[in-house]
Amino acid sequence: MAASGDHHIVIIGAGFGGLEAARSLAKGPVRITVIDRRNHHLFQPLLYQAATASLALSEIAWPIRSLLRGYDNVTTLLGSVTGVDAAGKAVLLEDGRAIPYDTLILATGARHAYFGHDEWEPHAPGLKTLEDATTIRRRILSAFERAEWQDNAAERRRLLTFAIIGAGPTGVELAGTIAELAHETLRRDFRNIDTREARVVLVEAGPRILAGFTEDLSAYAERALTRLGVEVRTGHAVSQCDAAGITLGDEVLPAATILWAAGVAASPAAEWLKVSADRAGRVLVAPDLTVPDFPDIFAVGDTAHVPMGEGKTVPGIAPAAKQEGRYVAGVIKARLDGKPVPKPFAYRNDGNLATIGKRAAIVDLGWIKLKGRLAWWTWGIAHVYFLIGLRNRLTVALSWLWIYSTGQRSARLITQADAEGSRSG
Repeated sequence: MAASGDHHIVIIGAGFGGLEAARSLAKGPVRITVIDRRNHHLFQPLLYQAATASLALSEIAWPIRSLLRGYDNVTTLLGSVTGVDAAGKAVLLEDGRAIPYDTLILATGARHAYFGHDEWEPHAPGLKTLEDATTIRRRILSAFERAEWQDNAAERRRLLTFAIIGAGPTGVELAGTIAELAHETLRRDFRNIDTREARVVLVEAGPRILAGFTEDLSAYAERALTRLGVEVRTGHAVSQCDAAGITLGDEVLPAATILWAAGVAASPAAEWLKVSADRAGRVLVAPDLTVPDFPDIFAVGDTAHVPMGEGKTVPGIAPAAKQEGRYVAGVIKARLDGKPVPKPFAYRNDGNLATIGKRAAIVDLGWIKLKGRLAWWTWGIAHVYFLIGLRNRLTVALSWLWIYSTGQRSARLITQADAEGSRSG
């Protein structure tokens, strides 16, 4: 690489892709600036467990500065990016400052997508951030508390109805855990209600849940959810969502707690650069993950639309983002060394995993498929392995073992006020 450390690499976003790129590049003689609007890196695959009182927030998030403090050439900045001046090679911040760059990596992640119905968001929060998790946890737990006070039978049923829109991995995991929370964890905590009467409804517009898995694993997951007491409604698109509940065709489903797991959209990175994007807003990148017409700008993770043949794209999951971050780091190193750049990015599929409650899961590794308890243990070991730090691995593993053996979840705390107030619980 170059003898000096004058080459400045700016990374927007400290998610899986951005953090992996920063660590891979930090050992070279370059200057790296990581900009994120939050001060923590989030292990998003377990965010639903924080939202459903299974894990504490501190067990799935870590300060970015502490993760990068061992690299003297890495500067971490807390700030909100509002645009990119590609001609002037600078990142524009909300406070009016501009950060110059030689190479830019866009790892800006994704946000919720309500398919043209943004007015639904106050009634049906999604799950992408720690703030989302605390909001959802508050609404779930508050629904039971409010039902304990309620004398009106119809209103009590509404308060004890939980509707999850979208049956991908997040929706399935939320539905299964809420059902266990109601039927097992909370059943001896209340006196005026029977929490086992709670209704958990999982709504999916497509023909089956977990469409990214094979049909046999999808069918098993639906049976497992049904055994937990979840009502699975496939082939039903939501046409209305408000404080009273949701509408499926001509059917109105009263529900006090509505959760959104139906879709995501990329950050506005494509808009910043005025480049082509897919329907989800992801930047259409070149085979080396550069942005077309901008060879010094890369996009990774949920920011990038990366084809992988047969009309498919690289999924927006943590392992894919980490692979892309490492690849981009390799391309940048090769350029600075004056060496041939690596071959075009090729995604290595390490498998798909989803859990259904605390005793069942499905695992598709391609060469082998697992379901049931063995799959659950495989899922658990894989997620513990990818956590950061021995302390977090131990605490999460112990928390899971406690929940597995007793059914009790210790993080059942209602915090902060809710703008929806009494309407949402």
